[in-house]
Amino acid sequence: MSQHKLAAGAAFPQLTVTTFDGQQVQLGTPRADSGANWQMVVVYRGRHCPLCTRYLNQLEQFREELLQTGVDIIAVSADSKEQLAEHKTKLEVGFPLAYGLTQAQMDALGVYVSLPRSPQETDHNFAEPGLFVVNEEGNLHVVDISNNPFVRPELQSLVNGLRWIRDPDNNYPIRGTRQDDSSQLQYR
Repeated sequence: MSQHKLAAGAAFPQLTVTTFDGQQVQLGTPRADSGANWQMVVVYRGRHCPLCTRYLNQLEQFREELLQTGVDIIAVSADSKEQLAEHKTKLEVGFPLAYGLTQAQMDALGVYVSLPRSPQETDHNFAEPGLFVVNEEGNLHVVDISNNPFVRPELQSLVNGLRWIRDPDNNYPIRGTRQDDSSQLQYR
């Protein structure tokens, strides 16, 4: 089974989602009022996943630090608005939450997709975790995808790394962009 994965440095796909408060937003585009010029897009499994709830609540602890670094946050799942409303009772986050991620959008993001194990789990296919950091040029600067809820970036390391990347003195390029098999070493 072939699955498309987004390439580091590539243009982030133009995908529009709906936030809980009804706004149509484009993933990868920071909110105008955030003061940020990068955006972290966190794809999570949905309300049925207690590990997602914990991860999103932990991410909230880094929201201000990320904004100071110039990185806005949005989280999105394939849940319905009703499922998100129920999930919000367990979430204590100040960043936008979006719902209704479609199969086509999950495919465009290259995330792994799972079928529900039972109607009690959920009533739709859902994305496994993905984290995408999109830079001011609309390109994918950092990408992490997983096929299960147990593997995700450790948040303090991620925030420290983004601070390092965003520091102009470090001149740190997008990593993982080598696409050919040339054996010549080129330092960047």
